[in-house]
Amino acid sequence: MRQFRYSPALLPETPSLNAGDVFILLLIVSMLYAGQRLAFNAPQEILGPEISLSPLALPWYALLSVRRMAAAYILSIIFSLFYGYAAARNRSARSVLMPLLDVLQSVPILSFLPMVLLSLTAVMPERRAAELAAVLLIFTSQAWNITFSFYQSMTTIPLELREAAAIFRFDPWTRFTTMELPFAGIGLLWNSMMSWSGGWFFLMAAEIFHVGSRDFRLPGLGSYLQTAANQADAGAVCMGMGTLVCLIVFLDQCVWRPLTAWADKFKVEMQERDEPPSSWVFDMLSRSWLLEQFGQRVWAPLGEWLHRACRRCLAGTIQPPEPAPERVAFSFPVYGLLLAMVVLALYGSYRASLVLLTLPGASWFLLAKGLVATFCRVALSLCLALLWTIPVGVAIGTNRRLANFLQPVVQVVAAVPATALFPVLLLGFLRVPGGLNIAAIALMLMGTQWYLLFNIIAGASAIPQDLWNTTKLLRLSTVDRWRILILPALFPYIVTGAITASGGAWNASIVAEYVEFGGTTHATIGVGALIAQATASGNYPLLLASTLVLIMTVVFINRTFWLRLYRLAEERFRME
Repeated sequence: MRQFRYSPALLPETPSLNAGDVFILLLIVSMLYAGQRLAFNAPQEILGPEISLSPLALPWYALLSVRRMAAAYILSIIFSLFYGYAAARNRSARSVLMPLLDVLQSVPILSFLPMVLLSLTAVMPERRAAELAAVLLIFTSQAWNITFSFYQSMTTIPLELREAAAIFRFDPWTRFTTMELPFAGIGLLWNSMMSWSGGWFFLMAAEIFHVGSRDFRLPGLGSYLQTAANQADAGAVCMGMGTLVCLIVFLDQCVWRPLTAWADKFKVEMQERDEPPSSWVFDMLSRSWLLEQFGQRVWAPLGEWLHRACRRCLAGTIQPPEPAPERVAFSFPVYGLLLAMVVLALYGSYRASLVLLTLPGASWFLLAKGLVATFCRVALSLCLALLWTIPVGVAIGTNRRLANFLQPVVQVVAAVPATALFPVLLLGFLRVPGGLNIAAIALMLMGTQWYLLFNIIAGASAIPQDLWNTTKLLRLSTVDRWRILILPALFPYIVTGAITASGGAWNASIVAEYVEFGGTTHATIGVGALIAQATASGNYPLLLASTLVLIMTVVFINRTFWLRLYRLAEERFRME
């Protein structure tokens, strides 16, 4: 019978910042400084195309937005599979890749985007630079939670599966396609839904962005909603939101629900559920004669050819289930590249420090005060999200009838950009004491709670049916069932969701603490507000300082708290 393996050892040693973390942070500082220098060569005046609020433009704008999100999603999947696999299978690579992932997911893209946009416009046409920057922004809202999910699945594969792969001497490609990727399939699917919803959240910021007097615009659904909100055109806002909801429902019925029904076969269980996931689109496509012929004559031969090619490229003997730490042999070119990177990182950090020295002491004090305020809002929003996402996620993940009703509702609500609804909430909250602080927490909650919910749904869906039946046979009470089965099984998924949710909350602080609506600016104390103010005024020293402080804070929290829980999940709550 499967069980959760509880290691007799004490908790893993608390991770701490090391030389690799410092080197990565220096590289980020150098990149920020380089982007700032390139920004000085950008055109002084940029004006994007006019956004039409005609209903006839909505189908074309929706298609453009879906194209950008699809491009970012494909890049996110490719990045996550390669990155997560390398970090999970190679301990030497893990020591570099996981700290780097901590830094990457903590970078507030809304503060990094101005430098990216301005530096790109210095070397390429404005329209192409804006398109590339929009895809990059959406990519950063999608990639990290998929990567963390795949890494978490790779590190919690049951021991008997890994031993079976070793006994049958699977080569790396066969092991990946028959064991590792299928085991991670359910988590990848639900995190893909979350990533797509997260892309909608940042769509408005990606398609309309202001840096000083420069106005970057791209035709799309996000820019349509933003323009309608700025002009207080309630009819256009309703039409844009209606188009967005219809598009979300269409994608749910034609993409995500069929994939959910198809991925159910990857569950690790000995007994099938009474009500497996179903989809009318999946049933219709499975009976299609054209698709059957396409699969037999085109897809199957192509898949077989690709399988053989990958096996030849990745031929080798499977590693032991618990590979020993490997020593990486560096050649002279590698040493030369590392030396060049160190020199560039040190030089860039030196130049950036000269920029930071121009900031007055009052700005640093205000930055420290804002950091504490934002941290309190992030912690409170994360606690509020945990209170409701755990019971609701378990209910959706374990009750098929409830899931059939709530799954599309959750996807619609999660995909509605909170930034589009925030001005309406703000008008109500401003009438109560401390209303802007409450509104900021509400926006953080609206933007980050879905990371937790979708991961918890994935974890509850992956619990084998035979374990549920065992708890019924043993007549465990509800409290004991949660204590013995549900919470231990969900723990890795909760940690994965909490890491990405906290990172998303820090990023959302930029739009939650500084709001422009109806020609009036509303701001509260916080590091996100400082980043937004520095972006609007073109204050690059303050933008650099606040961005670096935010990055280092998130990295420190990840390395000293979340990674400890990650290792606890890997060591003690693996299903075996």
